[in-house]
Formats: sequence, structure tokens, C-alpha cells
Amino acid sequence: MPSMLTVGEVARRSGVAVSALHFYEAKGLIRSERSTGNQRRYPRAVLRRVSFIRVAQRVGISLSDIAAALATLPVTAAPGREDWARLSAAWRADLDERIAQLRKLRDTLDDCIGCGCLSIDRCRLRNPYDTLAVQGAGPRRLLVAAAGVKARPALRKPTAR
Repeated sequence: MPSMLTVGEVARRSGVAVSALHFYEAKGLIRSERSTGNQRRYPRAVLRRVSFIRVAQRVGISLSDIAAALATLPVTAAPGREDWARLSAAWRADLDERIAQLRKLRDTLDDCIGCGCLSIDRCRLRNPYDTLAVQGAGPRRLLVAAAGVKARPALRKPTAR
């Protein structure tokens, strides 16, 4: 097997468009070398990096967080099992919070979300007089507070209606 791959080979093997590979490279997420004909050549280890980027993006990790994580990995060698374990442990709390938020959204989306609009008949039953406003702005029933973070109090108390 060749140790260096063309951009087309990386795209085919990873399932990522060539334009996305160029974007990842411009952002410093992956690196290539240039052939004598000035064509991009990628080390085979780039396949793991691209797969890692795709999976991380799919679960909502930002490109800046992905870049920071990849900056801690070896550039020329394929990252090992210990590398991936360390990175996944660092993101676990954030992913758990996202999962909790998605579950709450899924389970209560068809009900009052606590936004303060009081336009749905259920809102008057579930959030009479916009009492949830003291917990802060926005959809109070759907928001999951981050671990160790208290809900921001409202700037003003709701008025009786």
C-alpha cells in the first residue's frame, strides 16, 4: 500500500468531498505535502484525522474545538488509542449535556416551552402569568442548565395579567 495518498484517494476512502479536504487543510486540521508536479499528497494517517473530524462535527463539536484537539496529536503518525481516549474524555461532559438537552427537547417539544409568549392554551396552564420569567429569558422548560451553572435570573419580575 502506498504511504502517500492523492486528494482523490483520501476523498474516496474517507467519504469527504475534495473541497472539504481543502477546507480542512486551509483550517490547519490536516496537512499535505506537494509532489514534484505540485499536487497534494497526504500521509495515510490523514484518514484517521478526517474520520475523527467527521465524527466530531456530526455530534456538534465546533471546528475550533476540533482544531485544538488535533493540535495535541502527532502530525506525522496516526494517532493511537490513548490519544483518542484522552480526547473523548475531554468532550464527555459536553456531549452528556447535549444529550440531556436533546432528550428534553424531544420529550417536551409538543408542549409549552416556557418562552413567555402565553399564546398557546397550554402555556396558560403550564406557565400562568409567565412565572417562568424569573428563571431567565427564553424557552425555560426546554433549556438544560450546564453542570454547575445556575439559571440566570430575569432582569425584571413578571407583571400580573
